[in-house]
Amino acid sequence: MPQTSSAQPGTGPKPAVRADHPGVTELFALLAYGEVAAFYRLTEEARMAPNLAGRISMASMAAAEMRHYELLRDALAERNVDVVPAMTKYASALENYHRLTTPSTWLEALVKTYIGDALAADFYLEIADVLPEEAAGVVRSVLSETGHSQFVVAEVRAAVTASDRQRHRLALWSRRLLGEAITQAQYVMADHDELVDLVISSGDGLLQMSEFFDRLQRTHASRMQELGLA
Repeated sequence: MPQTSSAQPGTGPKPAVRADHPGVTELFALLAYGEVAAFYRLTEEARMAPNLAGRISMASMAAAEMRHYELLRDALAERNVDVVPAMTKYASALENYHRLTTPSTWLEALVKTYIGDALAADFYLEIADVLPEEAAGVVRSVLSETGHSQFVVAEVRAAVTASDRQRHRLALWSRRLLGEAITQAQYVMADHDELVDLVISSGDGLLQMSEFFDRLQRTHASRMQELGLA
């Protein structure tokens, strides 16, 4: 999952959970399934590219997702956890998100890659801020910049500059991505108390959860501006 420049890892509270907190294992498992799902999504959407350069860029991003999956697989193995059964419990929520946000055009695929994946990165990086150093390092490595975000920005900005119709369509699409991402994140949190405990471990409870989702919306607005959609 690519991280955009809007994310700011390392700026939150100091680590507040133990290295053996069960939520850390759950977070790694959730991320692992996300990487596998992203790999298949990107390889499928590469076929929508209008030219070879676009297909290569999508394929390179897909390859990066699998490298990140392998990092998580190894981190779980160090905890004596088998990655496949651990991550399978998150399949429903993540697959539902992708089903509800299947792009119909190449430009929609690009916007989803840039905005949708970055929203997920925001979610995970918020949690990383309260993890012990080693676990936080794994999360941030998985969400590290893949180097392709500028390719997406350039393609989308060129298209929306040339067509107001495209700008309006993609602005609505990006808002849909935000809504579905928040909805699925809430479903995941509702089903997994260990992850909720990580989010609120700095002690602010439900207020922190509310502020957390508010921050997702603010960073989303910033990315819409970067793409020329605001």
